[in-house]
Amino acid sequence: YLTKANHMIFSCYIWNIDIILDLCCQLKQVMPNIKILLAGPEVSYNTTEIMKQYSFIDGIIRGEGESALIPLLEHLQSGTSAASVPSFTYRIGYHIAETEQAPPISLSQLPFPYPDLKQEKGRILYFECSRGCPFQCGYCLSSIEKGVRFMPLEQVYQCLDVFLSNQVLQVKFVDRTFNCRKDHAMEIWKYLAEHDNQKTNFHFEIAADPITPEELELFRRMRPGLIQLEIGVQSTNLDTIREIHRKMDFEKVSFVVREIQKGRNIHQHLDMIAGLPFEDYDSFRRSFANVYRLKPQQLQLGFLKVLSGSYMAEHTADYQCLYQEEEPYEVLSTRWLPYEDVL
Repeated sequence: YLTKANHMIFSCYIWNIDIILDLCCQLKQVMPNIKILLAGPEVSYNTTEIMKQYSFIDGIIRGEGESALIPLLEHLQSGTSAASVPSFTYRIGYHIAETEQAPPISLSQLPFPYPDLKQEKGRILYFECSRGCPFQCGYCLSSIEKGVRFMPLEQVYQCLDVFLSNQVLQVKFVDRTFNCRKDHAMEIWKYLAEHDNQKTNFHFEIAADPITPEELELFRRMRPGLIQLEIGVQSTNLDTIREIHRKMDFEKVSFVVREIQKGRNIHQHLDMIAGLPFEDYDSFRRSFANVYRLKPQQLQLGFLKVLSGSYMAEHTADYQCLYQEEEPYEVLSTRWLPYEDVL
């Protein structure tokens, strides 16, 4: 069936883009009449440059796929004008054209992402009930989209019921900052506490400093292992935090982390990033010590990835930032952190 395809569409992420580009190049060689289309965050923010660089790419969907995919399929099937497809970059002869960006979709339109949970047995499942982020962190693509959209709570509950009734081992919420709206987060946490199946673990990425006493009290009542929390600290250097447009009060973060620890029922996972602006080796040593002193169950250190479309990518010259040209675009050195210090 593969060799009879007229079109192929690939979702592109930082972990697969190199493989996909190599595959598409080979496909075009052996199937010269096939149309190759890409989508996903790795190709959404520099579509024209990508299509100029790779002549085997015939079109790219920018941003959310849900609003563009059906019009795209209708265009491919019926031969309607490509100009009718929103959020689409495509070729007209030697010219590259772009259609208007589609407005953000309502999350109430999203179907349940796992039509057959039997096929997913033993896997970690990912789920989202919001898109966007209220913060504007300079290293993150979520900062490009303004505002946050939420899935209606009743719809969230229906999805959670499926996970719970199937006794899925772990569900990771991919919401960028799950608790950015307190009432939404609280209602979901309450629902999980009230409908606990004594088996499923739910993972949330949160901001710790806005956590309230009411939320801490709810956490204390939860079964050990019901939820786990990932908290992004990244750095405790105030100049660094300010430069990357992050809002974080480390004193409040420390208080919340320690209060949660008192319950001995919630795994906490704290994140850091090396290679951020204004963070030299000694500053990073202090940041690391500050986070390590909190004794989380897991401390994850990542190195800055300079993602196309992000604030960091636009200011690499200011930061004298060198980074890998191929994915994962990891930092090699900055004005503050020479390569030997990165090593």
